Order: sequence, then structure tokens, then C-alpha cells
Amino acid sequence: MRYAIVGAGAIGAYVGASLARAGAEVVLIARGAHLTAMRRSGLRIVGAQDEFTVAPGCTDACADVGPVDVVVIALKAHQIAGMLGEIAHLVREDTLIVSMQNGVPWWYFQRHGGPLDGHVLESVDPGGRLARAFDPDNVVGCAVYSSTEIVAPGVIRHIEGTRYTLGHPSGAVTRRLEKVAADFRAGGLKAPLVENIRVDTWTKLLGNVCFNPLSALTRSTLGELAVDPLVVPMVRAMMHETLAVAAGLGIEIDISIDRRIDGARRVGDHKTSTLQDIEAGRPLEVDCLIGAVVELGDLLGVDVSTTRQVYGLTKMLDRSTRREPVAIAV
Repeated sequence: MRYAIVGAGAIGAYVGASLARAGAEVVLIARGAHLTAMRRSGLRIVGAQDEFTVAPGCTDACADVGPVDVVVIALKAHQIAGMLGEIAHLVREDTLIVSMQNGVPWWYFQRHGGPLDGHVLESVDPGGRLARAFDPDNVVGCAVYSSTEIVAPGVIRHIEGTRYTLGHPSGAVTRRLEKVAADFRAGGLKAPLVENIRVDTWTKLLGNVCFNPLSALTRSTLGELAVDPLVVPMVRAMMHETLAVAAGLGIEIDISIDRRIDGARRVGDHKTSTLQDIEAGRPLEVDCLIGAVVELGDLLGVDVSTTRQVYGLTKMLDRSTRREPVAIAV
């Protein structure tokens, strides 16, 4: 199968390198110094357990690649809409779209069933542009349990985790999806197939919804947040609200709040992706991680007051990094 990795940053490049190492045909879509370095010297992966270099195809123009079998979208959620015109060059009628976004994804209510089937989350997909752009039967959700960072152009440091859980929104396990999972595994990644990928969406979000924004607001690592006596009660409150929203959608998460906080403590001196973004002056993932929980809480009549407060503060922080004016409440 031929793969295109759209957004070959820390996670996308790591996945692309893993696939390429196993012999898959991969093209990385990237920009700037990172693209230049990969073209010149290849893509290098470094980590405590492994180190290797590959030389996959690299470009900044999807039109140069043409249609592929699998498009892996490793962009931040707020970046996808602006890339739809480019991504269209990679897609044919049967192309699989593997979505690796944090938070509540645009496809969440596609093939969902029940009264919210087809519902569009405005915080995630304003006007439903993404929902219209991709055939839901070709969408594959991917919950990423892996931490990586770009330490230099063309060099990715793998920090921990290799699990990339895959599943169609409909729950179908197709032959093509099994082939994608097999390619991931051949590259050294764990790629379990699940019938309800939405459970993994909420399991991961349970930590992201609080630790990511709070790390950016306080400039603190996971380990610091997980032990601070003034912060932990806020973490617990946001997790309780998130679990209540998930339960309102029929999702039960098989992990306790204590266990999730302890896991963050054990990770220790690690900067979340949101903290890395704020330090680099990049736009933040706010709406998919926090805004969606607030929107769903309002839709379901669930109290999300603590999450709403953190959402407001993080939105203001994001605007300040972009130097956007603050709307005046009247």
C-alpha cells in the first residue's frame, strides 16, 4: 500500500519512518527546514531503545504525489481545514483516511447511530467542512499513545509509547484496515484494531483535557501538575466532568481518575504537546481538546463549569500567542 503522511512533524514523521523502515512506500508532506533536512540527509529517529535513519519521499506539494492508498493526517485538528485543497490531490474513491488528531475528532458522530448520528461539533468542525470532505466509510480513527518531538530538522526523538489504536467509526474491521494495521506492526508499532474507537478517544482525552491546557497555562510538566496540591483538585474536577460527558454519550472508561493522575506523575518531567506549542509560539489545540467537552456538556446538560473556566483561560492564552484582539463581552 502507498502512504502519504500529511503533517510529517513529530508524530507523523515517526509513523512514516516506521512504515518506511518496514519497506512500505511512504511520502512525507512537510515544510521548511524540516523538509529540507529530510531531503538532504534522510529522516533520523533517535530514542532510548532504538535509532535508525530512512530516506522516504518528501515534498511540500500533495499534487506532486497524486492519489495514494492511505492518507495519514497527522496535522493538528485546527490545521486540517486549511489543507483540504491539498489533501484532495491524494484521495481517490477508496483511499483510507487515517485521522491522528487529539481530542474529539470531526468524525465522532459519523456512523454513530442514535439521535446524534451525523451531528457536527462546531468547536471542532465549523460548518461541517471536514465531515463533507471525507467519505465516512473510508475514515479510520487512530488514538495515539506515543510521545515524540522534533529535536532538530530531520531528527525525531522517540520518548515513549508505540501504540496506535485503529478503528472505523462504524466498528467495521475491513481487510484494508487489517492491512494498515499489519504495516504499522511491521514497522515496530503496536496497532490494535478495536470495534469502538470512541472509547479510546475518551480514554486519551481524560488526561489531555486537563493536563494539556494546564501545562501551557502554568508552564509545568506532567509530573509537576500531578503532585501540586493546589492543581490536583482542578485536575480531578475536569476529569469528573469529562467522564460525565462521556457517560452521557454511552461511553464507560475503564480507568480510574487516581490511576490516570498517577500515570502522569510517573511520566515525570515531560512537556505536553500544548506546552511545546506555547513555547514555540505556535497556535494551540484548544477547541478539540477542551471546547468540544464544553460543547458536548451543554448539549447533554452536564455540568462542565471547571472545564469551561480552563477553556476560557486557554483560549485567551492562544489569542495572545497569535496577537489576536479579545472580544469584549457586553
